[in-house]
Formats: sequence, structure tokens, C-alpha cells
Amino acid sequence: MLRPSPLLDDFETTYARERTAARTPEEAMAIVAALWNEAVALNPDFPSDWREDLEADLAIARAINGLPPKP
Repeated sequence: MLRPSPLLDDFETTYARERTAARTPEEAMAIVAALWNEAVALNPDFPSDWREDLEADLAIARAINGLPPKP
């Protein structure tokens, strides 16, 4: 793992602030709409219950971490 330097921390803070500072609410909503459309294009069942999609992954994670199965 890389240890971030103070210079990198300053750069990331400045970049994050500048990236979002000039964004209008309309631009932000356009980005949200584009991300939503992309999610639907990648997975047509996207608006479905996301918890169902995670059940298998959570069961595997519990087994890997030595936890008992979900009751």
C-alpha cells in the first residue's frame, strides 16, 4: 500500500473542490440521469431489490470470515 504524501493529499483535496465547485444543479442532475441510464443499460433489472443481488456475495463473505450462515 502506498503512503500518501502531504503533496498528494493537497492535490486530491484541491482537485475534488475544483471538480465540483463549478457544477450547477442542472449539471449535477444531468450526471445523475446519465449514471442511471448507464446502470439500466448494464443491468436491465437495475431498479429491482438490490439486497437480493447481494445475498450470495454476503453468504460467501460470511463463510470466508468464519461467520455462521445467516439464520
